Amino acid sequence: MAKLKPVPTPAAPAEPPPVAKKKSKRLLLIGIVVLVLAAGGGGAWFFLRGHEATEAKPVEKKAPVFVTLEPFTVNLLQESGDHYLQVGVVYQVDGDKTVDTMKSYMPIIRNRVLLLLSVKHPSDLAQVDGKEKLVSELVRVAREALPSGATPERGIDGAFLSAFVIQ
Repeated sequence: MAKLKPVPTPAAPAEPPPVAKKKSKRLLLIGIVVLVLAAGGGGAWFFLRGHEATEAKPVEKKAPVFVTLEPFTVNLLQESGDHYLQVGVVYQVDGDKTVDTMKSYMPIIRNRVLLLLSVKHPSDLAQVDGKEKLVSELVRVAREALPSGATPERGIDGAFLSAFVIQ
């Protein structure tokens, strides 16, 4: 008898390639790209829109507050004869609280201003730069007369000359 050779059975078909996995990876990648683009565009819109809104708001500036001192008349240091200075000083301050503080310390402020003015020569005050230096010194002596506050300025923003006569 002849031996029968076993006939190989056809192999079971191999599993189809994972098409679903490739598609899901592709969809995931597309989803991430769309999400990043949407977030970037939305963020840009938010920041640009917010920037426009802050620029559109009008800034309300407070009206300046002034403290006027009574005019000063002082003898200046002699250069060529007697000279007198009559000057009016107006201080610009940051608010009513500083006005009240200055009123309380007015005798000290006036004293310091008189001492400052009485050591000047007429030639020191004849030119514009001499007057500008005097204004900065007037601010300094007024600030020094007030008690120390939260800032070195102590509420005094500046000084102005309202009258200025040298005889």
